[in-house]
Amino acid sequence: MPDFTRSDRIAVQLRKEVAVLVHRAVRDHALPSASVSDVEVTRDLDMARIYVTTLLSDESKLAVDALNELAVEFRRELSRTLKMRRVPELRFHYDDSVDRGERIETLLRGERGMETGK
Repeated sequence: MPDFTRSDRIAVQLRKEVAVLVHRAVRDHALPSASVSDVEVTRDLDMARIYVTTLLSDESKLAVDALNELAVEFRRELSRTLKMRRVPELRFHYDDSVDRGERIETLLRGERGMETGK
């Protein structure tokens, strides 16, 4: 059976709760469409790195900046809903793994097209 640490369990819980807050912020503040892809919490539970993806990669910086401005408000909301003594500081980052995957796929398609003479 996998051995999950407390920080892993908190990361899962934060991912669920922050995803709801991000969805609400996108709707209420007219932010670019963004969703939470992953959450990493430090071992000492002081900080949570929240990775978000955006529908359009051009809008990623705007979305991440806006979410970082709302982070204090999100943390306050989480302190009311979660049963934790101290909610970690939230820092939002853009998850570019989807962009990298698409770029690799495009490169592979290009090479395959060259091999078949297309």
